[in-house]
Amino acid sequence: QVQLAESGGGLVQAGDSVRLSCAASGRTSSRIFMAWFRQAPGKEREFVAAINWSGGSTNYADSVKGRFAISRDNAKNTVYLHMNSLTPEDTAAYYCAATDRSWYRTVAGSFGYWGQGTQVTVSS
Repeated sequence: QVQLAESGGGLVQAGDSVRLSCAASGRTSSRIFMAWFRQAPGKEREFVAAINWSGGSTNYADSVKGRFAISRDNAKNTVYLHMNSLTPEDTAAYYCAATDRSWYRTVAGSFGYWGQGTQVTVSS
């Protein structure tokens, strides 16, 4: 019932910063956690960051900790992923996800709602 739509991806240079957006609609009252995952060609979908919608607590993968930041705008019903100091290793399709569970694992199977993805390509 929750629809998610990502935007903000594109072609950027190493060292640049990008902000991805995920707009939520539908039965958003069922949303508990929202997260970002990414998937590069030939790799599994990888957890990036998550946020508790009501409390605002965050969780990050070690590979992005200190460079990426997840945040929310309650008025806009939108989650953001601020990506700094990008490297070519960050190149991937980035997906927004949500779950109505009160607990989650940092794996794709924990999240039942997904956006269509937005491609981020980082050139050197």
